[in-house]
Amino acid sequence: MDTKHKVKISIRDLVEFILRSGNISTNFSGSSRAVEGTKAHKKIQKASKEKYEAEVTLKLSLDYKDFILEVGGRADGVICDNGVVTIDEIKTTVAPLEIIDENFNHLHWAQAKCYAYIYAKQYELDSINIRLTYYQLDTEEIKYIDKTFTFEELRVFFYDITDKYSVWAKMILDWKAKRDASIKRLEFPYKAYRKGQRELAVAVYKTIANGKKLYAQAPTGIGKTISTIFPSIKAVGEGLTSKIFYLTAKTITRTAAQDAFELMRENGLEFKTITLTAKEKICFCDETNCNPDTCEYARGHFDRVNDAIMDILKNSNELTRETIERYSRKYNVCPFEYSLDLTSWADAVICDYNYLFDPNVSLKRFFSDTGGDYTFLIDEAHNLVDRSREMFSAELYKKPILELKKATRDKKPKLSKALDKINKFMLKMKKNCNELYYISKESPDGIYGLLMKFIKEAEECLLREKELEEYEELLQLYFDVLMFIKILELYDERYITYVEKINNDVKIKLFCIDPSYLLSEVLKKGKATVFFSATLIPMNYYHNILGGKEDDKFIRLDSPFDVNNRCLLIAGGVSTKYRQREMSYSHIVSFIGRVIEEQKGNYLVFFPSYKYMNAVYEMFNKEYPDINTYIQEPSMTEYEREDFLKLFKPNPKSNTLGFCVLGGIYSEGIDLKDDRLVGTIIVGVGLPQMCLERDIIKDYFQDKNNMGYEYSYMYPGMNKVLQAAGRVIRSETDKGVILLIDERFTYSSYKKLFPKEWFPYINVNENNIGRCINAFWNKK
Repeated sequence: MDTKHKVKISIRDLVEFILRSGNISTNFSGSSRAVEGTKAHKKIQKASKEKYEAEVTLKLSLDYKDFILEVGGRADGVICDNGVVTIDEIKTTVAPLEIIDENFNHLHWAQAKCYAYIYAKQYELDSINIRLTYYQLDTEEIKYIDKTFTFEELRVFFYDITDKYSVWAKMILDWKAKRDASIKRLEFPYKAYRKGQRELAVAVYKTIANGKKLYAQAPTGIGKTISTIFPSIKAVGEGLTSKIFYLTAKTITRTAAQDAFELMRENGLEFKTITLTAKEKICFCDETNCNPDTCEYARGHFDRVNDAIMDILKNSNELTRETIERYSRKYNVCPFEYSLDLTSWADAVICDYNYLFDPNVSLKRFFSDTGGDYTFLIDEAHNLVDRSREMFSAELYKKPILELKKATRDKKPKLSKALDKINKFMLKMKKNCNELYYISKESPDGIYGLLMKFIKEAEECLLREKELEEYEELLQLYFDVLMFIKILELYDERYITYVEKINNDVKIKLFCIDPSYLLSEVLKKGKATVFFSATLIPMNYYHNILGGKEDDKFIRLDSPFDVNNRCLLIAGGVSTKYRQREMSYSHIVSFIGRVIEEQKGNYLVFFPSYKYMNAVYEMFNKEYPDINTYIQEPSMTEYEREDFLKLFKPNPKSNTLGFCVLGGIYSEGIDLKDDRLVGTIIVGVGLPQMCLERDIIKDYFQDKNNMGYEYSYMYPGMNKVLQAAGRVIRSETDKGVILLIDERFTYSSYKKLFPKEWFPYINVNENNIGRCINAFWNKK
């Protein structure tokens, strides 16, 4: 006889899923209240008499036709007194106790009734008492509400909930059986593996099977998206991992992942994927405040969302933004909250880095506690270095604190006083600054208590003063301070504090210089991690900065493309260093002109800054007025970006030249295949602009490993160059020219960072470059 499959769910999750109803609430509930609530639980449990047993584990297995449903959890307390058993359910509240009665919240009773039924069944009780203990966080007063239930009443209630959930449980099991069967049949979606592709796929599978981390340098053309997703799917089918998280920094790479999953679905795969879209983008309303008074999708959301989930799961396996929006409108539910719910039912989640790493917005349903046997596929992993620094840092500005202090002086004196103390603290820090800034290795001494006092006073206002004129400003500052406190609690020797004077304001920042430890801690929430990019060069730098360990695995793959289709030229006679840039303008114009004169087509020229780009653009247009030139503008919209790329048309009859910024939106993640791009000219070595934070990084790593300049400037800069150069050859049939203009490209320290496929290269000057390019294009 076959062993039945088991489905497990906690009592809390069961009750909240089956019985949820009503609006998405905009009622503010202070984040510090969760900590206070935990303390209150322990306080009540400790103060209770000897007959009080705290945190009692209760579990029950229900035998359904096709599976076993295991329901369990921990009751806050069980009281046995004079033959009467009471299940105690403790709830903390900020509501006045006088408005709380037995009808205050039906979910509170539901959870307690489930515990009571299991206890009564195990101990064969005919009836049992339930007590809801409400603890008022502000007054510390307690209110008890007691009610006695018969065993039969509880049994009917309990089975009504579990029977409703059994439909979902069966759907889970049926889907997994269907999915796993399709995975076993699934073959690699192409007739043959490209060079290096099978090697990468095998390495990814072994990494998941062994629960390790893999760092993969996979040049363009390997097909790294399909080569990481395919073995991960196979691992799901083998039970080696339960869910795939495909993490990216850019929308275009999310699209590539969607396409890879869809390709395999076309080959018979049954696999549910969801792509998460930022709340600001997917929200149907002008303002994303989820107010049920003004938003029809927030109003009654929980009355309809389970039906919406069931419908979409029955009818769609690819849960894209468009699909989610369609079903959201059909059922009148909030598309963002709906999409978060759907992640629990998806086999793979395609999302931005922040849904895993950002302490503020990570998916708590997966990563708040111990995590799970998840696989993290981190695409374009070179981007995670700066993104993680950003996510693990926090800052506060003095100006909004001062303005709010003044605005609330008469209305909310306690709040104003708390703000005044923070303002004075920041004034004190300002005095430590030299002309512009002050740096300290220590966390700002004394600010924690001031911020916690503000949080307490702010929560009082936010909970009770909805009509406060400065409500939105207070709410924003509250969240900023809360984030600052979170980062303050993470602060260690890998951080630095700096205070900076900016115009008429002062900024205090907790800056994460070295994110390696925090990244490694987050990755413990999963089973296996694969970092992959075409430009993980040098590998030891990325391994170090991205939280690598000694037992991690590495793989470096060769480009699958014919080197004869690529002409790499180095113009080492030009200096693009900051002090010599003006002298370089005419030389750069000359080099660009010679490149495009030899072969008509579409070209991109990349510069280290907008100022540099604009100066050369202006000079080039005077020299070559008949060439179609276009320039990247700061802060372009999505539509403007797309329109810019549409200018690079196939089968060009004349030259089209795009002027762009290194490290910007066009130097990474765009695919202009075939003759839509036949050449890239890169001006400079891509060094990040000199600034306070870059110098802080330099000093830190100089002390740590004597590689301060490399870690702060050289390696990040060269990565931009590698990415921009990678725009030219995107397929086996692509052919094109890459011209690097800067004397530093001839230095041995830079040549060590050249990928293998950049050899051989040709050194050129303004006299011989035309002959070299002509020979390349006319080569048989």
